[in-house]
Order: sequence, then structure tokens, then C-alpha cells
Amino acid sequence: MQSFNPPVRTLMGPGPSDVHPRVLQAMARPTIGHLDPAFIGMMDETKEALKYAYQTENELTMPVSAPGSAGMETCFANLVEPGDKVIVCINGVFGNRMKENVTRLGGEAVIVEDKWGEAVSFDKVEQALKENPDAKIVAFVHAETSTGVASDAKALCALAQQHDCLTIVDAVTSLAGSELRVDDWGIDAIYSGTQKCLSAPPGISPISFNERAIHKLTNRKTPVTSWFLDLNLVMGYWGKGAKRAYHHTAPVNTLYGLHESLVMLMEEGLENSWARHQANHQLLKAGLESMGIGFLVNEADRLPQLNTVFIPDGIDEAAVRSSLLNDYNLEIGAGLGDLAGKVWRIGLMGYSARRENVLLCVSALKEILAIK
Repeated sequence: MQSFNPPVRTLMGPGPSDVHPRVLQAMARPTIGHLDPAFIGMMDETKEALKYAYQTENELTMPVSAPGSAGMETCFANLVEPGDKVIVCINGVFGNRMKENVTRLGGEAVIVEDKWGEAVSFDKVEQALKENPDAKIVAFVHAETSTGVASDAKALCALAQQHDCLTIVDAVTSLAGSELRVDDWGIDAIYSGTQKCLSAPPGISPISFNERAIHKLTNRKTPVTSWFLDLNLVMGYWGKGAKRAYHHTAPVNTLYGLHESLVMLMEEGLENSWARHQANHQLLKAGLESMGIGFLVNEADRLPQLNTVFIPDGIDEAAVRSSLLNDYNLEIGAGLGDLAGKVWRIGLMGYSARRENVLLCVSALKEILAIK
């Protein structure tokens, strides 16, 4: 066995996105102990920067030492108890995963279903809440990675509050790429991932809980089913002050990378990051439409950082993706579920959201489709 040297790719799929060279350099710095005072100082800076990224003052804002799926499970495992009724909105793959979490925890999932590629319906959620006055949580995906559709988190959270429900929000693809304001929108619990618009490697999941969510957590009738994800325990390590209780060995160098990506986000400015993703989306849109390639999601609900587009008639979609990867070192994503074979998913996330990447993608597709 020899050292692994990966090919140099341009990552324009649904994730991971390109990792910025500054982040890779940060991860190569010397490893220190996870209870070293210097590392604890970096942990505190990371928490403050995540508050900025989420636009929140929530004290319980921290990175979970595992990928976005573990961030999802952290939210559900800490907030859902056996018998709890949860309104789960499904308009793609990741809403289904929310439902899986609820049922495995012994909760009762009330499903609000919308067509893949459409935003979560406010009216359907409102009807479900009226029909289930004992519901305790509303769970939905802000930015559905399987389709590229954004739902109105602000309106859905306001609706949930009217019915005295907590909200759990999936922001894996939206954090730092689309407008997201945790405090202003009244989001109670939220999770994301580092491998999308933060330009960091996979393996970390930033979460944030407000006081309403913490009250639910600290007044549980039953213990949190997961020891590793129990925030009552984890906050002994990620909480305030210099003295920390050992919980687990944090992924030290990966957290260096997250820290550097957040430094870069603050240098660019959060709203500038949102605008950059939108500007590159418009450039991609113009290039694709010039080839007659259309979008799955209507423009009002479309994510700039995840573009789901229809495959032209008569095209072998897998062959095109293979050619992009092998001939251009460019990765785009296939469709999932019922959309498999019908769409491509083109990501413009984080460091991947650059003009030169858009031009490469458009020109490569033009060359390949002309040959086909």
C-alpha cells in the first residue's frame, strides 16, 4: 500500500464543495490536545463565529464532532421524546430522514408532503397544526439538497410559534449561501454541515438551540437516548469558561479548518457571501438556458447554491457526468429518488461558487452535448 494522492477535481455537485486552500493549510498545522488552553481559546472563537454565521445570540451554538446527519440526529434525539407528536414536512430526501429520526425515537410523525421541487406549503402545515393541536414540534428542511428548493423558514417558524410548537430546521445547504437569520426568524433548533457553503471539509455539524429548545431539553421526562449526542453532557466540553470536562476527543485539525473557514466568512461578510452565491447562480443560469437547459424549481423558490436542471432529451446523463469527471476533472451530481435519470444537480457552494468554475462547467457541457 502506498500514500494516497487524490486527483485534483472541481467539485460542483451537491457536496462536498471545494475546500479553500487556506482551510487546507490550516488543517496541516500541528495537532494539540483537545483540552489544551490554546485549543479551548479557538473553540470559543469558533462558537462566536458560528453565532455570526447563523445570525444568533444563542449560547448553545457549537459544532458537533460528526457530519450534518449527526447534527440532525442531535436535534431530534435531544428534543423528541417517546409519544411526542412532530409535524414533519417532506418535499425531498432529507425530510424523509427527519421522519426516520422521529419514528426511531418513539415519536409520532405527522407527515406534510409536497411534490419534490416545490417549497413546503404554508397552508398544508397550518392545516396539520389545526388538526393536531397536541403537536410539539414542526420539522422542515430550509434548503432541500435533493431538489434545490428553498422553503420560507421565517413564515413556517412564525406559524409554529402561533401553535406553541418548537421548530427543528435543516440548514445543511443554506448556511452561508442563502439568507438565514436564526434569531429574527424565531428558529428554535437548527443544524448544518461544513462541507457546503462554508468551504470546509465534511465531518462537522454546526448546531444552535435557543432558550425554548433548551427548556424542552432540560425538562425531558426520559434520558436522551444517545450518550454521544446528549447535549447535557456535550456542553460540559463546549460550554463557557476555561475549565472543560472531557466528553470526547474532538477532531482537532478538522476544527482548525472550520475555524479558518469562519475567519474567511467574516472577512468576506455574510451578506456578501449570500450575494456571491446569487451572482454566480445567475451566470450559470444564463449559460445553461443558452443551451436550452431548464430548471426543476421555479425561480422564486430556487436555491442559488444548488441548481437542479433537466437533462436534455436523448442524453445519457451518466455518460455526461462520467465525461465531465474523466475529461474535465469536474464533478456534478445525479438526481435522487424519482428524479434519478431526469436531472443533474449542479452545486455552487462556498469556494466552488466562483466565476471560473461556472465558465468551466458551461463550456464543458456545451462541448460534451455537442458531441452527443
